[in-house]
Amino acid sequence: MFNLYDVLKGGLNYHKFEVDDLLFVEYNCPLQVQTAAVWTHCDLLVHILSGTKTWKSVDGEWAGTAGSTLYIKKGAKIIDQFFEDDFCMLGFFISDNFIKESVQESNVAEIGVPRPEVYTESAQWIENTIPLQAFFQSMLSYFHHKGEVADSLLKLKLKELIINLLSDSKNEDIASYFHRVSNSTNVDLKGIMEKNFLYNLSLEEYAEMSHRSLSTFKRDFKKSFDSTPGRWLLEKRLQHAKALIHRHGLSISDIIFESGFEDLSHFSRSFKAKFGQSPTQYRNQLPQLA
Repeated sequence: MFNLYDVLKGGLNYHKFEVDDLLFVEYNCPLQVQTAAVWTHCDLLVHILSGTKTWKSVDGEWAGTAGSTLYIKKGAKIIDQFFEDDFCMLGFFISDNFIKESVQESNVAEIGVPRPEVYTESAQWIENTIPLQAFFQSMLSYFHHKGEVADSLLKLKLKELIINLLSDSKNEDIASYFHRVSNSTNVDLKGIMEKNFLYNLSLEEYAEMSHRSLSTFKRDFKKSFDSTPGRWLLEKRLQHAKALIHRHGLSISDIIFESGFEDLSHFSRSFKAKFGQSPTQYRNQLPQLA
């Protein structure tokens, strides 16, 4: 699993702008595999120009086609690509600090009734209103411009995008999310872990995803879960694997992959230590699968 932000930031074969911790990209199918596991430490807004791509997470699946726009929140995703048509998109990596700055400068009141959840769906569709369509067209002209584009102008363009979303009743879910980010002091650690425990990430990557140093991540984790990250992750993954064994049609190899384990031996040892039987023994004694 790799950090998509870092990969695109270092890429040389497509148009991009970098401003501080913000990243703007226009690219054409940089992933040459059908399925890829990626994660990001910041949010990503994707506007698809052509082709099809699907993003999957523990709480949903989003299939994007030409003309659709998706807001993908920080965390891990499985991407499925379709090579029948060339895939091209505009991508905007947006940091929490920039969201806070934009909301505070906008003075746009929150639309509708705010949701109580801190960390809601892993991704959300965005309604492509006329102002948003005009924004994407204007950004294409910048990407194809031969000269330099001032950092200050790029920041203004991204603030234009955020303020458009804040002001639009058709996109009030994203607007509400922006206000929650603006009002929060820290990334919601519980939400991050519950959405991403199935992915084979290092503790350092979980810490970066939650915008904490490793030591602060471990300390805050103990306060939130009364456990260490390693023990908690193992318990969550084993319980998830146990539930998957009850399903028809899933092989042990499928279960290992979908539960975040690295290999069969580690999974089998951990499962037997927890439940007293190997995964195969546990499956064989289930009456509905016998």
